[in-house]
Amino acid sequence: MPRFWISAAFLCTWAACAVTTAAGPWIVLEGTEGPGKGKQVVLISGDEEYRSEEALTQLGKILATHHGFQCTVLFAINPTTGEIDPEKRDNIPGLEALKTADLMVIATRFRELPDEQMQHIADYVDSGKPIIGLRTATHAFNNPKSEKFAKYHWQSKVEGYEQGFGRQILGETWISHHGNHGSQSQRGIVVAGQESHPILKGIEPGDIWGPSDVYGVRLPLPGDSQPLVLGAVLEGMKKDDKPIAGAKNDPMMPIAWTKTYKGANGQTGRVFTTTMGASTDLVTEGTRRMIINACYWALGMEDKIPTKSNVEIVGKYEPLPFKFGGHKKGVKPEDLLAN
Repeated sequence: MPRFWISAAFLCTWAACAVTTAAGPWIVLEGTEGPGKGKQVVLISGDEEYRSEEALTQLGKILATHHGFQCTVLFAINPTTGEIDPEKRDNIPGLEALKTADLMVIATRFRELPDEQMQHIADYVDSGKPIIGLRTATHAFNNPKSEKFAKYHWQSKVEGYEQGFGRQILGETWISHHGNHGSQSQRGIVVAGQESHPILKGIEPGDIWGPSDVYGVRLPLPGDSQPLVLGAVLEGMKKDDKPIAGAKNDPMMPIAWTKTYKGANGQTGRVFTTTMGASTDLVTEGTRRMIINACYWALGMEDKIPTKSNVEIVGKYEPLPFKFGGHKKGVKPEDLLAN
């Protein structure tokens, strides 16, 4: 698979974004002026395949630079070296940042976090605050042996919390690769009647595309889930490839939807889930715009979404192809601020 890359100028200088590193192995991006000023977003990476460490760092930079949000980006860290290691499933330091977060964006896969780290995620979910789940967040946790948090397990059998965080909070757990992984990309098709949804503002037909494949989901999605975008399985790995003929696209699987959930305190939180979100998916402007708009919507700020939100790449963005073991070795969080 070819390496995808993109680099673009941006409206404010990167230095003007007041980027700082926190007192630990994560990064904090202090927002400039913008509608998001005063709002805190915590972005949690940690997957072995789709380079969430790259995707969420870029999303954080966009949210901070162009929209004013303060963004904290967390990573799977090797505690011995301090390096980002997505294959280290049991350590994401800095989750205490969720205590003051207004929005959690999560893109983890099969994490086995210790209870003291999971507690911060559970407390956030219990608060009923908004959540955005990307790609493998449908199967974010693989912790069936946890006495306190086994219900978050992607195959949970806990009564009232079957199939865990993915199904109960985001709307689906891991089901299948619906398109052929690595050879059939996906194009977003807006659901009829949802064209005016705030998350889709400024997005034209054909704008949403990614080299990752469509995930399978069960229809209908649970509760008040509202599909916004369907995924056309394409013949190949180019944006202008044709949809394949046959049952794979009849019906098409939802690849982006909204829903709500109730926290333990009874507060209702907004949720946006997309099974897109590989770092290479974010090369496409329309895909980035959908996710950035979703951050506004989840926070109840849909009236602040511009006619066409600024999603220009901040710095250099050269995402690696998705594959297991394909992350760049020897990188520490502070190294991500050099680009």
